[in-house]
Amino acid sequence: MKLLSDILYKVRLEEVVGSTHIAVAGITFDSRKIKKDSVFIATRGTAVDGHDFIDKAIEAGANAIVCEQMPSILNEQVTYIKVSSSTYALGLMACHFYDNPSTKLKLVGVTGTNGKTTTVTLLFNLFKSLGYSVGLLSTVQNKINNTIIPSTHTTPDALALNELLQTMVAQGCEYVFMEVSSHAVAQHRIAGLQFIGALFSNITHDHLDYHKTFNDYIKAKKGFFDALSADAFALVNRDDRNGLVMMQNTKAQKYTYSLQTVADFKCRIIENHLNGLLLNIDNQELWVKLIGTFNAYNVLAVYGAAILLKQDKINVLTALSNLNSVEGRFQYLKSTTGVIGIVDYAHTPDALKNVLETIKDIRNGNEQVITLAGCGGDRDSTKRPVMAAIACEYSNRVILTSDNPRSEDPEEILNQMEKGIAPTDRKKTLRISDRKEAIKTACSLASKGDIILIAGKGHEKYQEIKGIKHPFDDFELLKETFQTLGI
Repeated sequence: MKLLSDILYKVRLEEVVGSTHIAVAGITFDSRKIKKDSVFIATRGTAVDGHDFIDKAIEAGANAIVCEQMPSILNEQVTYIKVSSSTYALGLMACHFYDNPSTKLKLVGVTGTNGKTTTVTLLFNLFKSLGYSVGLLSTVQNKINNTIIPSTHTTPDALALNELLQTMVAQGCEYVFMEVSSHAVAQHRIAGLQFIGALFSNITHDHLDYHKTFNDYIKAKKGFFDALSADAFALVNRDDRNGLVMMQNTKAQKYTYSLQTVADFKCRIIENHLNGLLLNIDNQELWVKLIGTFNAYNVLAVYGAAILLKQDKINVLTALSNLNSVEGRFQYLKSTTGVIGIVDYAHTPDALKNVLETIKDIRNGNEQVITLAGCGGDRDSTKRPVMAAIACEYSNRVILTSDNPRSEDPEEILNQMEKGIAPTDRKKTLRISDRKEAIKTACSLASKGDIILIAGKGHEKYQEIKGIKHPFDDFELLKETFQTLGI
């Protein structure tokens, strides 16, 4: 049990009815999870308004209510607290309820449109190889050293996040590396957390279904840096034109990394092959098992962060050379007849372009590039024709197919993608909404040396259709199809 007054520390209270000097057993924003003497925080979601469930929460045993609008009828046995933002209050209260776990860790956040998962995973694996006890919070999975905790969102809600961090503290983690999405910033899921460092990879067209405008999207990312303390560091990609924008109002110590211009951390690509990259980082040559220019940026960001975290340069470079690529990020498979299949999470125009440009750089020139691409349902629809156009520009053959259609009609998503295809590219384009059939068709079209790119889902082990997640694994299906077709 904790005192309500203690977990309200630093929360801006607009109105209080009742006493805050009461003991509370828990906090929640889900009325279905209320237990006796809990605080219910009424948050406004996109589909549900928690204010509609205040009476239900009190009936279930809540002894305190945090809300943005006071109910018309108040219960004398309950404390009511009005705030301007329930989600922001939830973030702060979650931190205090779980004893501010982020202050007991070295917490580093990574944000950006592309590269977050690879960067945090490489940081996690790097520091684990350097002998530290480490935590990971990523799109693919959450981990405490070698223990996997499945993840459902890029960033968990504030309560789940602080509970996870508290568990990491209890298990002796010293460092935690975390993806920080624009949604998490805008929805105050990271409110109250103390970050020792923040990394920015890039920002491109994505999530406009939520943020509405590109400026709102930038503002959300920037909010992460604005909240950093003077003891933290901010490390940004200077080659992205919004990199320096991220640091405009931050109190943190500012650093940059770049492949193209003057920066605190510099890298040059010497060789780029299908089996890895030869890099020059701060005048030291380094071979890594990752592929492509975008991964050179990821490796450089990881290196810069490690140095800012006071790690030995040679130890870091040595460990980086031994790290493997991340599942579903330019994950490739070579068939017995020499067909190359690549599975990548690329689900934004920029990410798809990066992967296809990497393939262009490493191909010999005579082989076909066959690209299979789709776009998720219930997400930003403006990128659909753009992604189809990019696929056509860089590929010899293109198959448009389903990603996770969710509640949308897959055929309508493909109709929108087709609007981006020029008349001259229509002959090389197929549309097959069944993703399994699309992968089989791509493989059947391939000859020795050809490169098949299966884009969009990467590490995901499911396909979401009409609210149901069906088992689906691009990489495993690619492997099975290679074997079945004998290619």
